[in-house]
Amino acid sequence: MSESSRTGFTPTGTISSPTDRRRVVFATVVGTTVEWYDFFIYAQAAGLVFAQLFFAPLGESTATILSFLTVGISFLFRPLGAFLAGHFGDKYGRRVVLVVTLILMGVATTLVGLLPTWTVIGLAAPILLIFLRILQGISAGGEWGGAVLMAVEHAPKQKRGLFGASPQIGVPIGLLLASGMMALMSVLAPGDAFLEWGWRVPFLFSIVLILVGYYIRRRVEESPVFLELAERKERTRTPIVQLFRKHALLVVIAALVFAGNNAAGYMTTGGYIQNYATNPEGPLAMDRSGVLLAVTGSALFWLASTWTAGWISDRIGRRSTYIGGWILQLIGVFTLFPLVNTGDLGLLFTALAILAIGLGFTYGQQSAYYAELFPASIRFSGVSISYAIGAILGGAFAPTIATALVQATGSTWSVAFYLAGMTVLGLLATLLLRDRTGIPLGPDHEEEQAKSPIYGVSRA
Repeated sequence: MSESSRTGFTPTGTISSPTDRRRVVFATVVGTTVEWYDFFIYAQAAGLVFAQLFFAPLGESTATILSFLTVGISFLFRPLGAFLAGHFGDKYGRRVVLVVTLILMGVATTLVGLLPTWTVIGLAAPILLIFLRILQGISAGGEWGGAVLMAVEHAPKQKRGLFGASPQIGVPIGLLLASGMMALMSVLAPGDAFLEWGWRVPFLFSIVLILVGYYIRRRVEESPVFLELAERKERTRTPIVQLFRKHALLVVIAALVFAGNNAAGYMTTGGYIQNYATNPEGPLAMDRSGVLLAVTGSALFWLASTWTAGWISDRIGRRSTYIGGWILQLIGVFTLFPLVNTGDLGLLFTALAILAIGLGFTYGQQSAYYAELFPASIRFSGVSISYAIGAILGGAFAPTIATALVQATGSTWSVAFYLAGMTVLGLLATLLLRDRTGIPLGPDHEEEQAKSPIYGVSRA
């Protein structure tokens, strides 16, 4: 066995020391954290203030639904970001795409913090808000695929799950920072002050994070798998066309896996629980600061379980880890609202923590799982587009659907069964796919990678 095989490096690998590998892990964590801080800050604000500031003339119920719709509309543009990032990432490299998406997200987020409200510029306010949210969606669609491939393709074979968990934990860290900033500003700018200017500060703070993320990402080496493809001139001219010609069914099934996680996750990341628990006209009318702190605390459980899931998947396989995760998530879904509806802050935190553990165990292994599903030459496109479609099917309109279900039925049990159905769908999609833990990722093994992982399908 060659040295490159033992270490997990490719023949042209640029990562030659543990220090360099740690730099890659750190860069993917920081970059993804910044991206998702920006994304979640918007979702938090949608649940807390946007209905009042940008949609109030339309009536309370309609304003709330439209506010959550702006959260979901960005998901419709994630495939565009994924198509663009996948195409350019497979042709020109992972790193350049990551830098561009980071800048685009940061600019859009900062501008949201500067937007005039409806009372100042009328209808133009929500239109501009939606436009900036669309830019966030394009950026998020391109970000994730590049980040996970940088982490997984640099990883030793036996540690792909652990390395792949590094960009994944950037998501709960982003939620932690977003919720923490909103909680801090609700204390520093209570009551009307929060509506007037307090909510803007977290958006404007994004510019600092962007500068940090840009500096760190610029120092990371390109993925060794891509360098091999470039050296051999084996890059696919039209990776997206090849992806859908040969792997369309795989894209759909992989998307359904993520959809099962994403629907439940957006109860908090999409701002629904925050709105439901704090709405002064709602059944709970809980203190905003306390709820935001509970969400922040639950993000720590999500972070820990995500990292643990990546580590465990290297030992028992991605598929087995997923199956256990779906069971945990189902428990979290059915305990969520019974505990939240008590109106007790401690029990609300407990509910969110239980759900967060299940979310982590259906998320931490996803990077390695997706990377091992697709051939090297079209991997960026396959990973990004599967993720983007899964986000649309799962999280895009989960808060909107939840709001509409409660308004239609008068009960949160309707939401619980909706989330349970999405969880079961994710489980069924997982059962359709073979475990490919440890499959070689380099271009030398495209023939092996091209064999379909779908049960009952021998070849793409």
